[in-house]
Amino acid sequence: MLRYVYADQLSQFPKLAASMFHDRADQFKTRLGWEVNVDETGAERDEYDAMNPLYVIWEMPDGTHGGSMRFLPTTEQTMVNDHFTHLMGGGTITSPLIWECTRFCLNRDAPSRVAAALMLGGGEIMNGFGVKHFVGVFDARMVRIYRMIGSSPEVLGSQGEGRDKISVGLWEFAPEAQAKVAARAGVSLELSRLWFDRAFGRGAVQQLACTG
Repeated sequence: MLRYVYADQLSQFPKLAASMFHDRADQFKTRLGWEVNVDETGAERDEYDAMNPLYVIWEMPDGTHGGSMRFLPTTEQTMVNDHFTHLMGGGTITSPLIWECTRFCLNRDAPSRVAAALMLGGGEIMNGFGVKHFVGVFDARMVRIYRMIGSSPEVLGSQGEGRDKISVGLWEFAPEAQAKVAARAGVSLELSRLWFDRAFGRGAVQQLACTG
């Protein structure tokens, strides 16, 4: 199932949170060789985890992490504006209608449908919070995954060639795309909305969007 959890709520889900940060270390440090910080417990965190981001997490039947993404509004400090403006000719992206999506992570043993389920969760955030676009940095390996899911971004700028290519992308989520992603995830649109409503409540979403 999908869970929507702010950083200051992670203590309510200790098994889920711990396995998420360990899976991030496994993916970004061990498998991809990125220069990320891994602590003595084997968990990967950065400064943006301290900014109370919203995580969308696929919880496996045993309560551990299957996959996740991290969201922050671009009206606050973001990775793309702090470190990747050179990919966009030096410009920044700041809008209450655009949120940044980072740390797309999959447990190495998670079912293939988990990636689509995470994208479906991103669509619920757009619908529920009035977000029009997500912005994020991605590498060449993700192009195939986005195409497979049916949620490819508009590329705003790139650097490098082949497997070393990195890009900044902008995503929107049209209703017809949502149905395709839901089908790939094996999750009905009704169940997807139920998970979102359980996290935020039908009447509280707009207030949460304003208070962040």
